[in-house]
Amino acid sequence: MKQRMTEENEQKTASSDAFRDALISCDEEAAQRILSDFTRQNTPLEFVETVIVPALDDIGMGWANQDYSLSQVYISGRICEELVDSVLAKNTGFRNPGPRMAIVVLNDYHGLGKQIVYSVLRGAGYDILDYGRMETGDLVRRVVEDRLELLFISVLMIASAMEVKEVIHRLRSEQCNTRIAVGGAPFRLDAQLWKDVGADAAGKSASDALPIVQMAAEGRL
Repeated sequence: MKQRMTEENEQKTASSDAFRDALISCDEEAAQRILSDFTRQNTPLEFVETVIVPALDDIGMGWANQDYSLSQVYISGRICEELVDSVLAKNTGFRNPGPRMAIVVLNDYHGLGKQIVYSVLRGAGYDILDYGRMETGDLVRRVVEDRLELLFISVLMIASAMEVKEVIHRLRSEQCNTRIAVGGAPFRLDAQLWKDVGADAAGKSASDALPIVQMAAEGRL
């Protein structure tokens, strides 16, 4: 059993490495083949969490180290967004009761993390508003106007992660008690960061969004 799990983990790592190389080469056909091969024996969500996310984390680190260009980061994200739409963005035909909520990319231009969480929640039957990309001032006004109970904030860069603190400060100044859940590379790399910026919850993977919504609905967030 242990050997089998090790082999499966090695296969997933190899798939993620190959997928990363396909993205860097802007080879969408190769990326699609890797997706098709992987999902013959695994779920689409597993592909997202064990192949796409590590590959994009590597690319983000490579960009920070000046190994990759910003255009490679952008094109990689666009390819992944299209693949995620093709395998996750399916309306299941039923609705789950839940808090009034939305999801946003704060300042950054990388929307894949947001799209994954949005697709997972929609696929689970929840209604969620997609705010796209917004900056702090406009986001605070929109949250207050929409009277949100829960806001998911996705970031890629550490500067955007630190801006969450300002968002929360302004919301509280408006007597708005919207619960804030955060996600993205900075929060995966620093397990304490979500507490430092004052968020109510953090997710390391898209599937973490589901229990966060449940806790918010039950008033436990």
